[in-house]
Amino acid sequence: MATWVHRMCQPLHLHRHPDLTEKTRRNALDVESQFNRVDGMDLVNDLIHSFAWSGLSVEVKSRKTKKTISILTKTNGIVLGGEMLAIMGPSGSGKTTLLNALAHRVAAAGATTSGDILANGQHISLEQIRQFSSYVEQEGSLIGSLTVRETMLFAAGLSLSSNTDKAERKKRVDDLISSFGLKDQADTIVGTPIKKGLSGGQKKRLEVATSLVTAPRILFLDEPTSGLDSTMSYEVVAHLKDVARRHNLVVIASIHQPSTTTFNLFDKLHLVSKGKTCFFGPRGSAIAYFADQGHQMPMETNPAEFLLDIINTDLVREGTDMVARLDHLTEAWNESRAAISIGTNQPEAPDLSTIRAVKPNPWVIPWVLLRRSWIKAYRDIVTYWIRVIMYLGLAILMGTVFLRLDSTQKDIQPFINALFFGSAFMSFMAVAYVPAFLEDLHTFRKERANGLVGPLAFSAANFLIGLPFLFLIALIFSLVAYFLIGFRQDAGAFFYFLLWLFLDLVAAESLVVLVSVIFPVFVVALAVTAFANGLWMCVDGFLVPIGTLNVFWKYVTHYIDYQAYVFQGMMANEFKHRVYSCAELERGVFQCMYPGNLVSIGKIRGEDVLRAFDIGTMGTSHWLAYTVVIIVGYRLLALIVLLLRKH
Repeated sequence: MATWVHRMCQPLHLHRHPDLTEKTRRNALDVESQFNRVDGMDLVNDLIHSFAWSGLSVEVKSRKTKKTISILTKTNGIVLGGEMLAIMGPSGSGKTTLLNALAHRVAAAGATTSGDILANGQHISLEQIRQFSSYVEQEGSLIGSLTVRETMLFAAGLSLSSNTDKAERKKRVDDLISSFGLKDQADTIVGTPIKKGLSGGQKKRLEVATSLVTAPRILFLDEPTSGLDSTMSYEVVAHLKDVARRHNLVVIASIHQPSTTTFNLFDKLHLVSKGKTCFFGPRGSAIAYFADQGHQMPMETNPAEFLLDIINTDLVREGTDMVARLDHLTEAWNESRAAISIGTNQPEAPDLSTIRAVKPNPWVIPWVLLRRSWIKAYRDIVTYWIRVIMYLGLAILMGTVFLRLDSTQKDIQPFINALFFGSAFMSFMAVAYVPAFLEDLHTFRKERANGLVGPLAFSAANFLIGLPFLFLIALIFSLVAYFLIGFRQDAGAFFYFLLWLFLDLVAAESLVVLVSVIFPVFVVALAVTAFANGLWMCVDGFLVPIGTLNVFWKYVTHYIDYQAYVFQGMMANEFKHRVYSCAELERGVFQCMYPGNLVSIGKIRGEDVLRAFDIGTMGTSHWLAYTVVIIVGYRLLALIVLLLRKH
């Protein structure tokens, strides 16, 4: 084992790998110079000599027994610059837990992480990890409506220093696109549910290329080949390997059951099962090590499948105790790894604490997010344009159903119904924004975890970019429905109607944002938002007048119901300056639906209608203020939730 440990800790010889295609090697040359300078700061290729961990453990408490459960047990390892480490194990073995722990992320819900994580033999903090590394998650977080080049440029804008000039930024992006074989797809969109874009392998390569914009020295990848066939998996890992070797990157990837050719691209292997280490070392030594343990690999067998089969305790074989086998393997490894040293003293390695992090100007981040969101909003039909079509359809429906209402008492109730239906269903249909926002939220979480975007910048950009589209929706609806229905023909009344619809939509979208950050699951967010809008309809003062409304619902929900203020504002706008004629039973004898001081002449003032609904005519400014306060409240609560959920 001493010989094996010596081999494991030897510096990597940077030679060309025979398995890589000539095209891959040639493309990688294009980005050679980009990894030598980051934001005007010279970088030597051996900035990170080694990345190591010692006694790394992750524990959680059982909800049932309240006892501490170890999901990762005292694992050690070291990866040198230029090496690629594959973390392998059966499903639920702790691969992602280990990867998250190494990246200083929350390893698991409610988990406690202990142990040492070192770079160049020095303890590395969360801030330093974010400075020197990038993390590519298993689930893609690319924005489907952006092109390959736009995706890369926006990633550069969020991560590169403001001192990096435009030409240098563009060159770095173009070189990375070429190095990952995406030059022909540079102006192709990533792909949306409606419009096809990149293939699965191309998306994976773009994910990795995006993470390399700032030339990180450590790259974490969570199952980068998931969902790809063997050819695409090899293609992704081959591109990554050549970049890693040329620029001395530390690459750590969890991977599930790779093909033989893909498996052979990795330099080192870390096998885990049930959170315990079964092997760590050069990939080529694993088969010989397990042969010494009595597990001989049959001929013409995929070595990755063979190794996973040995340590998989979920498989039940007749006459075999798989748990006992795992215990034997982990005990044998614990005894054999005693000589491993992760090298805490490396005087020749750069002192990472002296390297200053260069970041973009904080004011640049919201601007980049605004530009990216704007492109997505006008280009992706799912974000707003489907809603524009939906609301236009609703306007035509309402305009033709409530067509040309008149100033007679028989049309008073239809006018009221139209106001309620229009405002309530406009806000209810905002649930269509849930999938688009969840996509943005997923992208934000990835970028935040990599230290690129904060909650305030994300929230501000999301709010501002929606305003012009919501105003457009309100304007289209108003232009169609207002005049078809026959609401009060007055310019001021029309613009107040438009204002109330706009605030209604802004409040509804703000509610979607709040619910979605609390429940970031599509079905749950959709259900909760729909329920909340249904509740607001019930207590807004239309179905049950405010004076009749149950005391509980009045004081618990009515006063925080934005639909209530919108409904009251629209009612006052329509009725306070109108007079309606009563039904004339016979000459000089009238039957009026609402009592008032004009009943004797067969007229009903609009104020009499408002009085029946307990709506005052002097509260417009107050209703506007309350609605704005509710909108701000929703947004602030969503921001607080994002701030509290740090991961």
